[in-house]
Amino acid sequence: MKKANFGLGIATGTEGLMYPIPYSSAREIVELSVYAEKLGFHSVWGNDHISTQHYVQEEFGRPPRYYAPLLVLASIAENTTKLKLATALLVIPFRNPAVMAKELVTLDHLSGGRLILGVGLGAYREEFEAEFGPKAEGMIRGDMLDESIAIMDRLFKEDRVTADGKYFSVSGLQSYPHPVQNPFPFYFGGNSAKAYDRVAKYGTGWLPALLTPDEIKTGVAALKESCAAHGRDYTQIDIAPQISVSIAKTHEAAVKRYEASQIYKHSLSLSKSTMKGRDASKYSERNLVGSVDEVKEMVEKYIEAGVNTFSALIFADNTLEETREHMQFFAEEIFPGYAL
Repeated sequence: MKKANFGLGIATGTEGLMYPIPYSSAREIVELSVYAEKLGFHSVWGNDHISTQHYVQEEFGRPPRYYAPLLVLASIAENTTKLKLATALLVIPFRNPAVMAKELVTLDHLSGGRLILGVGLGAYREEFEAEFGPKAEGMIRGDMLDESIAIMDRLFKEDRVTADGKYFSVSGLQSYPHPVQNPFPFYFGGNSAKAYDRVAKYGTGWLPALLTPDEIKTGVAALKESCAAHGRDYTQIDIAPQISVSIAKTHEAAVKRYEASQIYKHSLSLSKSTMKGRDASKYSERNLVGSVDEVKEMVEKYIEAGVNTFSALIFADNTLEETREHMQFFAEEIFPGYAL
């Protein structure tokens, strides 16, 4: 039987989105990650938000706690030994690539080469506009991402880098040390021709969100074509979708928990961005929701579709203690048969 890695999504920026307010402090995120390593999780994945979304302000009337994911991962690195430290996703257009490259290399060294960098544009342009104000008008985040990745990729490999772009430029920049890992693990989100091209050109992983097994198969086929065009070996690409979990002893209990969770509300909110063109209410088709046997069946379908890593698993809970219990149940029932 084929097996896969299982990663935990951590709440660096999920209060008000995937979890209620309040959910967990920065220190509690670190403690939960230590527990994840004890249970046998392969990795933890922190997301990235910089400003409160409009609908979160309207729903809760109070701000969520959004933490700097790289700083949280650095703390987790100091408290674990094997756990991979990942982002899902780090929003590249928020940052200057030269400074970002230095921070990433530092974390890679501090962790002994355990960093995985999932990158993307961000689901909410309103955050980008909140950061840059009127200057955001006309800025194309996809172009900013491409410029940043091209610069960082060179900084991680070359002695000195000069690049002149529309948004970012460097001149004779020498950034040492280089990362511990070679190649550096860039994982790209998205489910488009441009996303596949980024993976094939720079990436070691594909990190889509909320896809069904059949959609994963379609993406894998397109990714194989892009890898062939760039002379890449497709088998070196980690297929690592982001999905959520609600597992229980019965189907009814799992569904009840999921529909009562903040993550379900969040998935509906993504209908105009990440989930555009897909019916988020059909969550059982694109998540691990159901009894133990039903979740095992879905895990098998995803692995058969090409999944190597179940990244950033979000457990459908509304308190941290519920999540700890949910993680333990999942690990006890699923890991023995399916975890690498």
